[in-house]
Amino acid sequence: MLTQPPQDAVILFDGGDLSNWRHRRTGEPARWTAADGAMTVVRGTGDVVSVATFRDALIHLEFREPDLPQATGQAKGNSGVYVQGRYEIQVLDSYGWKVPGTGDCGAVYDQFAPLSNACRPALQWQTYDVIFRAARVDPSGALRERARITLLHNGVVIQNNVILHGPTGGALDHDVGAPGPLLLQDHGDPVSYRNVWFVPLPLEGSDQYGPR
Repeated sequence: MLTQPPQDAVILFDGGDLSNWRHRRTGEPARWTAADGAMTVVRGTGDVVSVATFRDALIHLEFREPDLPQATGQAKGNSGVYVQGRYEIQVLDSYGWKVPGTGDCGAVYDQFAPLSNACRPALQWQTYDVIFRAARVDPSGALRERARITLLHNGVVIQNNVILHGPTGGALDHDVGAPGPLLLQDHGDPVSYRNVWFVPLPLEGSDQYGPR
């Protein structure tokens, strides 16, 4: 589990302003709040997307669930992290649920349930570390290999190199061969994020033996 960004990381939010983020639909400056080192969803202001885009990447972020004791199911601190703006990793207060499903925290939404429930209680900071391998397309744009995700939630592997079926619901687009941004979802609940960054990864290593 990583907390401090490596030297080659692209910093998306370090506790300052939201200059690295834009409104999903209009491209205008993001209207979430930035205070006390965190960026927080403001209901009705819309999803936000990073200005920076990526292909293969190591992605780190931290999130905090609001305490909504009367809420249940998908109303309990709902948000989402869309890798490349296409593949949603669910953010939800699923603490204490014995068998999480495909709509619970850490799920690739509606595709893969987390292997286990690694959630902390509401109001505690939690981490996602994502190793993302983007889809591969040929020169004509035809799909050769689907995207893959490995996800560590609070240091626990809960998605193990899953091969994604394709973009999840609510995706920015289906142009899976193109770079894409990180998208954070406004689902109406005041979920907070901090320490958001990614490290671009090479698409492939050398096919030669020995150092060059």
